[in-house]
Amino acid sequence: MNSKNLTRNILIGMALGAIVGIIINIVGPDTSGLSLLVEDIFPLVGSIFVRTLQLLVVPLVLLSLICGTSALDDVRRLGRIGVKTVAFYMATTAIAISIAISLAVIFKPGSGMNLDYETNFVANESPPLTDVILNIFPKNPFAAMAEGNMLQIIVFAILFGLAATLAGPPGRRVIALANDLNAIVMKLVMLLLMAAPFGVFALVARTFAQEGFSAILALSQYFFLVLAALAVHAFVTYGLIFKTFTGLSVRQLYRNLRKVQLFAFSTASSNATIPINLENAEHRLGVKPAVASFTIPLGATINMDGTAIMQGVATVFIAQALGVDIGLSGYLMVVVTATLASIGTAGVPGVGLIMLAMVFQQVGLPVAAIGVIYGVDRLLDMARTAVNVTGDAVVSVIVSKSEGEFDQEVFEAKN
Repeated sequence: MNSKNLTRNILIGMALGAIVGIIINIVGPDTSGLSLLVEDIFPLVGSIFVRTLQLLVVPLVLLSLICGTSALDDVRRLGRIGVKTVAFYMATTAIAISIAISLAVIFKPGSGMNLDYETNFVANESPPLTDVILNIFPKNPFAAMAEGNMLQIIVFAILFGLAATLAGPPGRRVIALANDLNAIVMKLVMLLLMAAPFGVFALVARTFAQEGFSAILALSQYFFLVLAALAVHAFVTYGLIFKTFTGLSVRQLYRNLRKVQLFAFSTASSNATIPINLENAEHRLGVKPAVASFTIPLGATINMDGTAIMQGVATVFIAQALGVDIGLSGYLMVVVTATLASIGTAGVPGVGLIMLAMVFQQVGLPVAAIGVIYGVDRLLDMARTAVNVTGDAVVSVIVSKSEGEFDQEVFEAKN
């Protein structure tokens, strides 16, 4: 199955899933027979699909980073790539939340709403900064791989790749083995993609069967404003940044990214999309493995532009609904907190809500109010994950082109 047919089939699976899910929601997901689909069959098929992707994440990140690091002939280049990547990720996150706040202030989604925030929602505590820094460095690489701790895996893989490069003949033998294993894992990715349309159908059908339109209608202004902000950032911000720093065709960029965006939307998981994004970056975007193996996994861990947009709109929405004026200083605090938190809470379960709780605490809003928007968060999570992985890919191309690790013929190929 070629890439064009796969994208078409995923779109069909997504559309059919949405239609079937909405019909089930209208009829009633608790209806005899339908409840079996919604509660058992759809979750089973969708979970199997996501798990098959997740099982590849650790070996793929580990092997691709070892291969990519060892391919760099100058260790200083790795430092430059790291600095550029983190700088772009933090800059785009700050821009994203600024756009979100600006749109929310202009359109006032919470104005006139009498908000009752006494809910049972309790946010997990965010880890202290010292723990965040310490937890980047693994004390047991096997434990890090077992737990799927991406930052620790990245650090270990980079150090191992550098050591293999400096070890002479033994290192070259290990690197050759890593390259062979990496090729096998990439082939496994392509095999698993054949089942993607069925997994996408099950995931989307279950989401719409459970959520329907009732949750959206109750918070329609908030919901659609978040979607609008995500669209502006995904197509305007990224498009301008991409054109400015690469001079390449923006239309071709988004044409080459369709498959990755669809996967991210259907799974709502940046980590599960890593294998797809890595394969796409190398074979459709022209990013050499030396760069893609670093930027894509790191982006899936710390680059959360879509989540930052949700936080910006949510903060203004709740403040307006409560009649609280947090002022310009409060908005600036939101930008700074959300940008730093995108790295500080990386790898923590429920990261979006943890980051939002941190932001609320900084500007004096009740954390319990998060429960008001929790109902539509699953649908928005799908959209913002697609934005997150788009940002990972855009930064990867920019960094790879600046480092001379870019294949323009691959990027411009008609796929």
